[in-house]
Amino acid sequence: MEPNADKLRGLCITSLDDEDDDETELPNQPLPASTVTVAAAASGYDDGDEDEEAEVMLGFLEKPKHPGLLLRHLFPSKAGGIPAWLDPVNLPTGNSSCCGFCGEPLHFVLQIYAPIESNAAAFHRTLFMFMCPSMACLHRDQHKQWTRNQGNPRRSVRVFRCQLPRTNVFYSSEPPSRNNSDKPLCAGAALCHWCGTWKGDKICGGCKKSRYCSEKHQVHCTGALVIKMIAYR
Repeated sequence: MEPNADKLRGLCITSLDDEDDDETELPNQPLPASTVTVAAAASGYDDGDEDEEAEVMLGFLEKPKHPGLLLRHLFPSKAGGIPAWLDPVNLPTGNSSCCGFCGEPLHFVLQIYAPIESNAAAFHRTLFMFMCPSMACLHRDQHKQWTRNQGNPRRSVRVFRCQLPRTNVFYSSEPPSRNNSDKPLCAGAALCHWCGTWKGDKICGGCKKSRYCSEKHQVHCTGALVIKMIAYR
C-alpha cells in the first residue's frame, strides 16, 4: 500500500456533518489480518461546546490465536485482510465502494464490533473503515474539505455502519460457543475474485465463473495471470 505511517500522521480528514453516505448503514491485495482488542469506545454525542472532536483510543493490535476467530459469525474486531461483513448479502456497491477522486475500489482498513445493548435493532453492530491507498487522493480529500460541496461530496475515506437485531436471517440468536462448531445460517454474496472485499457483480467474459467488483480489478487479475503464465514458461 502506498501510504506509510509517517505520511498518514499529517492527514486530518474529518466527516461531513450532513453527509450520511460516508457512514452508511447496511441493512490491491489486503494486508495480513490482525485482531483489534477494544480498550475504550465512545457512544452517543458529547454535550460539550468544544469545536474539536475528542480523540478515542480504540485499542491495540494483536495476532489472532486462530484464523477462524476472524470469521464473520464470531463478530470480530480486526484490522487488515478482508472485511468480515456483518450483513454478508447487502454490501455497499457502486460509487460508495470507490474513491471519489480516482474511482478505484477502496481498501479495507479495519472493523470494530460495537453493539448497543440498549438498542434492540443494534444487538449486532459493526463499523467498517475503508480508504484509498493513494496519498494523492487522501491529500485532495483533506484540501477540498473546506469547500463543503453539499451536492456531490467526494471522499477518499469512508466508514460504513451495519447493525442487526438479535433475531436475524444470518446468525443464531444464541451467542457463539467458539468451539469450532459455530456456523452462519446462510451463505453470503459472491465476492470479487481479486480483492475479496466488494460484491462480485461482474462475471468474467472468458471463464464465465470468476466474479469481479469492477472492470479495473478484472484487468488486474487478468494481468497477474498472464505474468504468472509467462513466469512458468
